[in-house]
Amino acid sequence: MTNPYPHGPAPGATLIKTGRNQMKSGLAAGVGCGVFGLLAIVAGLVAALGLTGKEPKPGAYAGVLLGLVAGFFAVGIIKGFWAARHSFLCVDHVGLWISNPKGNKVIPWDTLAGVGLYWSKGEKRGAPKQYSIEMCPNGPIDVDHPAVWNLVRDEEPIHPSLPRLRYRLPAKGADREPLVTAVQHYAAHLWLGESERAPGHIGYPDIKGHRARIRERTR
Repeated sequence: MTNPYPHGPAPGATLIKTGRNQMKSGLAAGVGCGVFGLLAIVAGLVAALGLTGKEPKPGAYAGVLLGLVAGFFAVGIIKGFWAARHSFLCVDHVGLWISNPKGNKVIPWDTLAGVGLYWSKGEKRGAPKQYSIEMCPNGPIDVDHPAVWNLVRDEEPIHPSLPRLRYRLPAKGADREPLVTAVQHYAAHLWLGESERAPGHIGYPDIKGHRARIRERTR
């Protein structure tokens, strides 16, 4: 079957370099975690071996273990953000294009029944608001597509006429304004407005279900 959509975004599409925009904060978090781990290891060894002239404290090896765990997480954080540094979103007359380390996917406007903006207050006092683009399909979707399966949510529909399944695309930081503006421009006929939700509305994807379906397909 011939693909009715182009192989890539239009030349004048709105480009949002999500990977580059988020890499600085991600790398800072990874480095911070790594520094904490290193300090914990050094402090644990110093105390455990009695290098300060005090009685050795074998229990301080727990600090070394904590430092190693922190270092492991630091490597994972840095590796993940570095791998995603070239990730981007594009919005044009065809739809919303997503590119990340897992693959590429276009969500065409003509496959959607509605698009809206959700926002919620931070779960903790002083935490920033969370925003997301809710993309409601007008038919079946591939809930296990490598590039977008983690965006799929199964919740009460925005409107009774819409399906429960939808794509939830977080709109973070500096990415939010250009993303929302572009979606409103190209999908004005689908725009459902914005709605406040309960804190923490972003939620989590169906990881267990996704893994189970993938295992079933590979048997």
